[in-house]
Amino acid sequence: MYQSVTADDVACLRQIAGDENVLVSREALQMYAHDETVGVYAEPEVVVRATSAQQVSQVFQLAQRRRIPVTPRGAGYGLSGGAVPSCGGIVLTLEKMNHILEIDKENLMVVVEPGVITGDIHRAVEAEGLFYPPDPASLDSCSIGGNIAECAGGPRAVKYGVTMHYVCGLQAVLPDGEIIHCGGKLVKNVTGYNLAQLLTGSEGTLAVVTQIILKLVPLPRYQVDLLAPFDSFQAAADTVSRIIANRVLPTTIEFMERDSLLAVEKLLGREVPFRDAAAHLLIQLDGNHLPSVEADMEIVGDLCVEGGAIDLLVARDRATRDRLWEARRKIIDALKHASPVNHMEDVVVPRARIPDLLKAIDAISAEHGLRIMSFGHAGDGNVHVNVLKDDMPLEQWAQLIPAIADQVYRLAISLGGTITGEHGIGAIRRQYLPLALEQAQIDVMRRIRDAFDPNHILNPEKIF
Repeated sequence: MYQSVTADDVACLRQIAGDENVLVSREALQMYAHDETVGVYAEPEVVVRATSAQQVSQVFQLAQRRRIPVTPRGAGYGLSGGAVPSCGGIVLTLEKMNHILEIDKENLMVVVEPGVITGDIHRAVEAEGLFYPPDPASLDSCSIGGNIAECAGGPRAVKYGVTMHYVCGLQAVLPDGEIIHCGGKLVKNVTGYNLAQLLTGSEGTLAVVTQIILKLVPLPRYQVDLLAPFDSFQAAADTVSRIIANRVLPTTIEFMERDSLLAVEKLLGREVPFRDAAAHLLIQLDGNHLPSVEADMEIVGDLCVEGGAIDLLVARDRATRDRLWEARRKIIDALKHASPVNHMEDVVVPRARIPDLLKAIDAISAEHGLRIMSFGHAGDGNVHVNVLKDDMPLEQWAQLIPAIADQVYRLAISLGGTITGEHGIGAIRRQYLPLALEQAQIDVMRRIRDAFDPNHILNPEKIF
């Protein structure tokens, strides 16, 4: 179906992007053969580092003529294998398109290229008193283009939503090389189908985004964080429900189980606060009026204590907040330290069903004799389920993972949830898509993809 890249193709790509931006050495190809997904690896035949939408367009025109697969790539921090070139061909990386083009304070918008690191957007707009809320865990490493492709979330999603809620306009290149402009600096726009929203979360299977207009909000003036340890996760989960029922909407409500915290201890080489607690809630509140933030803090604090919190730590300044968040931010690194080979899922369920999910995951862990550690976003029901290989032989562990994944997915669906909340389908979950979606939905999605890319040259073997 696909053609291999020839020496003539490489010469054409060098004419398009310049010699320095076309990579063919084995060392370079290996760098672009994986993302952060353990065990997913495929080398491209050539890497092109595009610097403009026009170059992306010309690469697609060549790829269409020659039927060469093209895999778009941001910073390579995805967790679904979405940027791995499963069929070889061309990796089209946008890492050099990394400029913040405009911070529009009058319209509360920022215009950026896809290679800009998300954390750099945060810092640039906050220096102007503005705020871009989505905050994926890898925000200081991941690119905004990858966030658009995956519709990235993060801890602040409970109050502020996810990436798609801030995408107002996109410039994108279709697989036939056509450049389109969707939306703009507009708060309202119902002129035809909302293609900007369709492309957001499409995992690089419909088009390649080359410029982005993001909505901003005023930077909250006040922030306070609370750490509440509990003797049982059920008590912590019930407290989350009571907080929401009391019409207090925190910026974040994160949860951490004891095993995850003990793993962080080993990584840091020192004890974390309340190490013996079964579960921790990490709650953040923000706003522009200090009395309102303080009032919400009093309500949340009282609800935590009434719900059985062992203690309550409150952080009002940056240094103290950073200390409270250290353990949460280090969990992924700690799990990699504990077991360099591990497998992560990110199922999502109604937040009231998280205790049922965790109890059943403990049973799955016991059944297979593997450590499974969970943490995540109690405020929106998104749970990161981490299966650690530890000392189990790799072949045995690899054989178990599909069965465990299937069990976890079916469990989440049975609780009213689904198989991924923010990491995407990509290459590793596509065979499980029929568990979560009706066939009619999948058929509609396939027809949409066919309409954009009838020859399937763009990011093949992803999602479907």
